[in-house]
Order: sequence, then structure tokens, then C-alpha cells
Amino acid sequence: MAHVSHRAGDMGTHPDIAEMRARYARMMDGPSGVAVDGLVVLAGLYLAISPYVVHFSAASHELVVTNVILGIAIAVLGLCLTLAPARMFGLTWAMFATGVFLIISPWVVTVGHSASRGIIWNQVVIGAVTCLLALTAGGVMGRQRRRRA
Repeated sequence: MAHVSHRAGDMGTHPDIAEMRARYARMMDGPSGVAVDGLVVLAGLYLAISPYVVHFSAASHELVVTNVILGIAIAVLGLCLTLAPARMFGLTWAMFATGVFLIISPWVVTVGHSASRGIIWNQVVIGAVTCLLALTAGGVMGRQRRRRA
């Protein structure tokens, strides 16, 4: 009869240990930015529906169109940051620029009529949140890139 005993071996001698450690490190680095990316998606969705939440869809058609388009774009960017963070890292600057535009949009987009106080507050707050999330996402991704290098 053959002697078949299972003896616990040392994993340090496994030939693929370096590759397994690198894969485990990549898997552990990924979820740290997922919370930020989820907040980016939520901010984009809120921006898209904000004209109807704050009730300025009838008062400023230009801002409605702007918010819906930019909101969908930010939500898609958040999804892309979640699915392919290494490729989408460079687009966080575009999200920051979008946040800055959102802050000034009540005065730029509504030429010919003035925006109400509620519209201005909505745009400034969601623009500031977008800028903050862009900086945070960029910082998280930059930190992960430095760890891998």
C-alpha cells in the first residue's frame, strides 16, 4: 500500500508565491476607493435629478439641461472609476473642473435672468461636493499607484 500522508508544507517554498502575493495585494488595494466612487455616482445622480428635487425645472430650462447632462456624465465617471480605476484615474481632473463649473453655473448659464437663492445654493453645494470627491478620488488613486510602484 502506498503511503499517502498530507503533511503541512511551508507556503514560502511554493513556486508561485510572488505572483500570489502580488495578486492578493492588488485585490486588497481595490476596495479602498470604492466608497468614494459610490459617492461620486450618487452625487452625479443627485445632480441629474436636482432640478426636480429643488423645483427649478420650470424656472431655468438651461440649468435643467446642464444638470441632467453633467449629472449623467459624473455618474458614468463614478461607475468607470469603480470598474477600471487605473484607466480612469486621469479623468478626476475633469470631474474637478465640472465641479468648478457647477459652482459658477448659476451666473454663467442663466444669462438674461437671475437664478433664485435655492438654485444658487444647490449648484454651489453640489459643485463643492463634486470638487471634494474629485480630489479625494484622485488622492486615493494616486496613493494606490505609489504603493504599486
